[in-house]
Amino acid sequence: MQTIRRKISIFFILCSICAILLCTLFVNLTINNKFNEYMINTQNKRYERIISFLQETYKREGKWTENSGVELIHEAYMSNYCLTLLDNNKKVIWGMDPNDIRNNLHFKNMNVKEAGIYNSKTFEIKVGDKIAGYVDIGQYSSVLLTEDDVNFKISVIKSIIASGLVTLAIIIIISLYISKQLAAPIKDVANMSMNLSEGRFDTKSTIKSDIKELENLRKSINVLAEKLKNQDIIRRRLVSDISHEIRTPLNILQNNIEAMIDGVFPVTNERLNYLNEEVVRFGKLLNNLNLLKEFEEESIKLNFEKISLKDLIEDIYNDFYMAAENKGIDLILKLDNYSEYYITGDKDKLKQVFINLISNAIKFTEKGKNICISLKYERDKVIAEVKDNGIGIKEEDLPFIFERLYRGDKSRHETQGNGIGLTIVKNILQLHLANIEVVSKEGKGTSFKIYFNIYK
Repeated sequence: MQTIRRKISIFFILCSICAILLCTLFVNLTINNKFNEYMINTQNKRYERIISFLQETYKREGKWTENSGVELIHEAYMSNYCLTLLDNNKKVIWGMDPNDIRNNLHFKNMNVKEAGIYNSKTFEIKVGDKIAGYVDIGQYSSVLLTEDDVNFKISVIKSIIASGLVTLAIIIIISLYISKQLAAPIKDVANMSMNLSEGRFDTKSTIKSDIKELENLRKSINVLAEKLKNQDIIRRRLVSDISHEIRTPLNILQNNIEAMIDGVFPVTNERLNYLNEEVVRFGKLLNNLNLLKEFEEESIKLNFEKISLKDLIEDIYNDFYMAAENKGIDLILKLDNYSEYYITGDKDKLKQVFINLISNAIKFTEKGKNICISLKYERDKVIAEVKDNGIGIKEEDLPFIFERLYRGDKSRHETQGNGIGLTIVKNILQLHLANIEVVSKEGKGTSFKIYFNIYK
């Protein structure tokens, strides 16, 4: 099994090799074609120059002689082509022997394609409208290449090959770098996911990437690790919390009953009422756990109807007003008299939501402070807020307050509660497609905001 870096590197290198080979092939074909066109054009110009020279010679001399244009023979010999001059009756005036070219030293240094096949072309020499004669130009190749021409072609081919190799080397280096940039964060996340699967939730992915998707993956896996770590902490505390919640009332009942049986405590109505309160508290815990189970299994039935949130909160406010006053807390209600704030929901379940929030606010707010309940519109939402300036919630406890049986240390030791109320609140609101937000600062107070959809 190969690593992702090796896979990416091999893929890049293979693609690069194919691209370079194709580019080299196309460039080489293009250059060869253009070079051949250039040589053919050069050769045609040579033909024109020879014909033009012989025309001028005939005009100057007025006739053909054995010396007419013989100065062209040396050039032809050096350039490896044969010339034969004929009069208008195609009678040879002078001519070169093709075998002299074959034995020429210059011929051996030329890149002559199809060597051994002699080809010739005959061109008319016109003076005015009259054909004065003919010139036959022969050679052992369709295109003659000099040594310089051959060297030029070879140097071009070598340059193409060298540039291809240099490009390939550069691409390999870049591919290795890019593959590392791509593979390193992926490998880090993969290793981290292995650690998470093995229960090691303290690991974090630290290799950042400038690729948006990879960076989002890294951040999300870190968030997942943090949540798994928190869930593991909650899971560990859950057994302890349940044991604590059940053991405490049972121990109180057992110790008091044993003391009364042994005659240590007298059996009085006051003591029996105290024990009954513990039984009731234990029963509430079991009822809340059962209710939470129904919510989480979505087996609870809701009776949705059009509700005036204003009337609902006014009723709950009136129920809690005296309790807040007895504790020396100012309970404030801020409502718009001209708005009913209609929503769709189960009235009893929503009542339970606000009872939990307001009772918690009273529980955690000290004497002389206040609790404010308000309603307002914001776009297509109705926002209900329960805000207090009580003891607040620790920052490290905020992410877990809606978890079942979770309570911060302050609430555990100084107040009563079983840590289920806010979990039930969250589940009820989820069934109503409502969102809840909490903002709190220890020693400053807490604000719960609930966002309901407006009734339409």
